[in-house]
Amino acid sequence: MKLAIDLGGTGLKLASFSGGKMLLKTEKPSPGFSMTLDESISYIIDAIKEFDLTDIEGIGIGVPSVVDAEKGIVYDVVNIPSWKCVPVRDILSEKFHTEVYVNNDANCFAIGEYKYGALTGCRDLTGITLGTGLGVGIIAGGELYNGANTGAGELGNAPYLEHNYEYYCSGNFFSAVYGTTGKALSERAAAGDADALRIWSEFGHHLGEFTKLVLYAYDPRAITFGGSVAKSFGYFEEALKKSLDSFLYPNSLKNLKIAPSALNDSGLWGAAALIPEK
Repeated sequence: MKLAIDLGGTGLKLASFSGGKMLLKTEKPSPGFSMTLDESISYIIDAIKEFDLTDIEGIGIGVPSVVDAEKGIVYDVVNIPSWKCVPVRDILSEKFHTEVYVNNDANCFAIGEYKYGALTGCRDLTGITLGTGLGVGIIAGGELYNGANTGAGELGNAPYLEHNYEYYCSGNFFSAVYGTTGKALSERAAAGDADALRIWSEFGHHLGEFTKLVLYAYDPRAITFGGSVAKSFGYFEEALKKSLDSFLYPNSLKNLKIAPSALNDSGLWGAAALIPEK
């Protein structure tokens, strides 16, 4: 049995896997801003203890920050301020007496899509997560490309307009600019609200500009979007693709696949895939 953990900015997901199947999944609020480091570690340990670990082969965990994947150390998690330098691998390995593998959450999303999603086998794939933040995972030549600190896809921090891409291309855009949520806007858009549809179109334009940056940087054959905001893909798809009209290499767009993820819990599947098969 493998145990996978997806630690997000607002949610904590855990699932057990065996024989290529998800057995049990639980969801809880993320430790977030309210807990100290010790409290947050205890919180995660207690969540793990809810699973039967009798035959555990390993634990895989995706976190929304940069990671020393070899040492399993997590640095500077924006949405969990107490996590500045956390040796997650050593803490959990000592507690549960098993191997622990740690990586960036967007990288786990990309691995999950590559191995189990609709784009299985696409050897040059970029996964973009749209949630509390904005993340990018890169599959290049059939291998996950981490960079030195699993941060090769952290393009969301690049400057854009008055802030950075993450400000305009994640759930933050709806709260910071319009004082609402993506979920509320989707409900309004479904009812035909013109203002909500306009906001989604504006979001799509910004995400299209970010997608061009991804294309210039990695030249993938396919881009897939995941995360809570991606569930509303239909409301911003047209504006996103319209923004790509100004991409300087139109031939690269001819066979490019762009689609939302069709795989539930890609991050968990990817975190499980961090654990080598025995």
